[in-house]
Amino acid sequence: MRVLGIDPGSRITGLGVVETSATDGELRAVAYECIRMGNTELPARLAEIHRGVQRMVAAHRPQVMAIEKVFVAHNARTALVLGQASGSAICAAVMAGCEAAEYSALQIKRAVVGVGGAKKEQVQHMVRVLLGLRTRPAVDAADALACAICHIHTMQVAQKIARQRHREAR
Repeated sequence: MRVLGIDPGSRITGLGVVETSATDGELRAVAYECIRMGNTELPARLAEIHRGVQRMVAAHRPQVMAIEKVFVAHNARTALVLGQASGSAICAAVMAGCEAAEYSALQIKRAVVGVGGAKKEQVQHMVRVLLGLRTRPAVDAADALACAICHIHTMQVAQKIARQRHREAR
């Protein structure tokens, strides 16, 4: 399975592709990057997110896109802008043929670090360890990779449960 993880942001969006082997379940980072959009107008930033996701999907052919759900921010404008960035990324991935999955920040941190309240540095560290990277990826890229890892772990657990239920039903 190959998964594109996305950490949506209105100024920086993290992208990361992780794959797992069906034989041994090992995780491997395929690619990761940050789309840095600067201070351009929002429509131009949304277009850049869309293009960046399209490029990543075309280059690495993930089957699934996993994205961090937009949290309800204290500032309504911030939540709205993050929702637009997320929508732009989801649209690009789904139009390219990816299935879509969303995970909360709490779910992602629990899946990668084991603690829902983990700090950014802890997520970076565990992503580096789980993927065998020599250096820590940038924060936004690490969050995107963590999102992909979360999806893979979630699917692995779901498959194990399904196999167990199948065995018990026989």
